[in-house]
Amino acid sequence: MRHLKLNIDQEVERAIEGVDLAETGCSYRDQNEFVVLEHFLTQPLVDQFLLEVDRLTPDVNRNYVPGHKKGGSVSFYSILSQASALLSFYRSPALLTFLSRLVEAPLLLCPENDPHSCALYYYQQPGDHIGFHYDTSYYKGKRYTVLIGLVERSEHCRLVARVQKHGETDEIRETRIPMDPGTLVLFNGDKLWHAVTPLGKDEERIILTLQYVTNQEMGPFKKMFSNLKDAVAYFGPAALLPWNPSKEKG
Repeated sequence: MRHLKLNIDQEVERAIEGVDLAETGCSYRDQNEFVVLEHFLTQPLVDQFLLEVDRLTPDVNRNYVPGHKKGGSVSFYSILSQASALLSFYRSPALLTFLSRLVEAPLLLCPENDPHSCALYYYQQPGDHIGFHYDTSYYKGKRYTVLIGLVERSEHCRLVARVQKHGETDEIRETRIPMDPGTLVLFNGDKLWHAVTPLGKDEERIILTLQYVTNQEMGPFKKMFSNLKDAVAYFGPAALLPWNPSKEKG
């Protein structure tokens, strides 16, 4: 793959132009703060991200939590120092404005000592999966998750979302979502019960995850618990180390 150099904000704006904001916002609210935008990203943007995905693969931390999850992850700290396109995308003012309009709240980036703020999930070994869970917010405000498909070479591994109609408690449907390259999923982390089904043999799936919040403050005990969870279930002991701004290369 040849080296690409893109104007990230320009590509983000191009992607947003293809979205009917009113219709998408209505769907998001009707599905209790959950929406899927198939093939949202432009192909040049996906190709640029894949270059950095390959570069970050040696940094993958394999993790296994019996009865709950198995897979690989790369934290924000590695992205910060080695993946300028992914970092620019996460910080894109155009993307932040677009998402804020969809959720009808002024969204903020996570603090830069949060290893989960912008991360990659690698499903590369048979059985890689994650059980049902919420993306619980340990922040004092709400936490919103954005998932973006980058590699989807699997017939078995799917994002499974149990979607409820806004204002109702009864489950209305369970949907299985193929995360094709460029597809975006947005949801309120405290509201969507979701999982990822096990990967099959000779399959691969790589997902970019972005986290945005309405309040960047987190109490010390919740911060400790959040860090321990990230260390055990995602990024390894490095998640417990303080962030070093000198590692950022732009």
